[in-house]
Amino acid sequence: MDTSLYVAMSGAKQAMVAQAANSHNLANANTTGFKADLSQFRSMPVFGQGLPSHVYAMAERSGIDLSHGAMQQTGREMDIAISGAGWIAVQANDGTEAYTRAGDLRLTPNGLLVTGTGLPVMGGGGPVTLPESAKMEIGSDGTISVIPLGDTAATLSAVDRIKLVNPEASSIIKGKDGLFRMKNGADADASAEVRLVAGAVEGSNVSVVDAMVKMIELARTFEMQVKMMKTVTDNEAASAQLMRIG
Repeated sequence: MDTSLYVAMSGAKQAMVAQAANSHNLANANTTGFKADLSQFRSMPVFGQGLPSHVYAMAERSGIDLSHGAMQQTGREMDIAISGAGWIAVQANDGTEAYTRAGDLRLTPNGLLVTGTGLPVMGGGGPVTLPESAKMEIGSDGTISVIPLGDTAATLSAVDRIKLVNPEASSIIKGKDGLFRMKNGADADASAEVRLVAGAVEGSNVSVVDAMVKMIELARTFEMQVKMMKTVTDNEAASAQLMRIG
């Protein structure tokens, strides 16, 4: 295969891969606590005997944008946002412990405290389960206090504490489910330094404007690669025509 044709073909394919990642970010521009995926292109050599001069393009996820999204005030007593660094521990669908910054919490009919996507929030001894209450408060350190039904404010008592963690950014990885986990597979230790803000949630850190500009750039890159493939094909046809004339 012609080297230029191979490079253009692989470039067009990887532009589509990058476009898919960018579209995923754009689709989650309004998702609470979402962290954008970063992507980049690089050239890779084709390994194998007789192919040292061949290269191809590759789009890869170079990392995650861990910058904080804008804090949005909601006034709901069950909404929480992390002030500064840190994560909320939740139980993923596969039963493992994972971490998120989505603090749009809910209570199930059975009293289980879950995120907006239905993931149980972890406490001191597992998923947080709360008794029926007239009022619930979440402190800045994650402590959950309730007033039992029929009691007065003087009976406000702590029932559990949300597990908050703050591992090194280099020690966590984002999974396909959008949740973060420790790279070594272990559970992160609870941190007493993480602070919460009640009545607010953290929005997505995706910039819609940047994502739209990136979409246009990738579309133009794809078109350029396709045009290059057509140019190579036309040149080969012209060369073959000259050979027939000779």
